[in-house]
Formats: sequence, C-alpha cells, structure tokens
Amino acid sequence: MKKYFKLLSIAVMFIVAAPAKAQDAAVKAPVDFYSLSFKTITGEKFDFKTLKGKNVLIVNTASKCGYTPQFKDLEELNQKYGNNLVIIGFPSNDFMNQDPGTNEEIKAFCEENYGVTFLMMDKSSVKGKDKNEVYKWLTDKSKNGWNETEPGWNFNKYLVDKKGNLKAHFGSKVKPLSEELISKL
Repeated sequence: MKKYFKLLSIAVMFIVAAPAKAQDAAVKAPVDFYSLSFKTITGEKFDFKTLKGKNVLIVNTASKCGYTPQFKDLEELNQKYGNNLVIIGFPSNDFMNQDPGTNEEIKAFCEENYGVTFLMMDKSSVKGKDKNEVYKWLTDKSKNGWNETEPGWNFNKYLVDKKGNLKAHFGSKVKPLSEELISKL
C-alpha cells in the first residue's frame, strides 16, 4: 500500500509540474508567430515578422480598470528594455466594459496620462468566440505549443521569446517590473 501511495504522489507531482516546465521551456510553436499581423490603433497593418529577434510582451489593456496604472510600469519597462523587448498593448472592452472608448480616445488617454510610446493595437476582443487572431494564437496550444489560458481580466501578459515561441503567461496581478516577469526576458 505504501508503494502505491508513493507512486501515486510521484505521478501527481509530475502532472502538476508539467505545465510549469512547458512554460519555462518555450515549446516550439506549431504555428509560426511571425506569420501573424494586426492593425495598429491608428489603422496601419503591422506584420509580426518585423519582431524577429526580439522578446515580445503582449498585454490586454483597459483604460478604466484597477490595473490601468500598469501602463506606467509598462512604459518604464519599454524605456528600460526597448532595444531587446517590444511591448504590444491590445485594448479590449471584454471585462466589465472597462475600455468603452474609440481607438482615438484610448490612444489619447494612454499618451496623456501615462506617456505610452509602446505599440498599441486596434481595439478588439481577447477572449471568447470573437477573440482576435493574435489571442487565438496565444490561447490555443495547437498553435502556440502549450498554453490554453485566456486572459482572466485586463492586463494579462504573454511573453514570446526571440524565436517566436510563447515563453510565459502572467496574470493581471503580476506587475510589469516584477522580478517574476523581468527574469524571463
């Protein structure tokens, strides 16, 4: 009986630890991240192939959220690591209508209140059946290699490594300047 419980506990430890190992390993993505494109907040097409060789932090943002002050830290992260990191904000109104404005209003809010200079994309959905193509890639393990977690709220962060592989997902509470996030860059 002791052997059975020992084997069972080892199996459970392996199963529980597996997702974390996959996250740290940056499993090669079955669908090429660099094949994606999206419109910027000002309407221009942006090809992700221009991101090759850089770490990319993708964040679903909102202007009227308790986490909105993270824009300040995201901009600081952008200024500090900008030559090695591209930050891309995806405004979304998916969580309790906390980003109801137009692209123009969102852009002005971010620049005026937080000095945002990092790339902001067209307002879109990041969860559910209407989620945009980038978030379909980020949240479908058949495309990104391991992750199926959709944003649970505003300011979730997804880190893609220099080779276009999804490396990590961070929830809203993880601050952009936290050691937890910076250590993965």
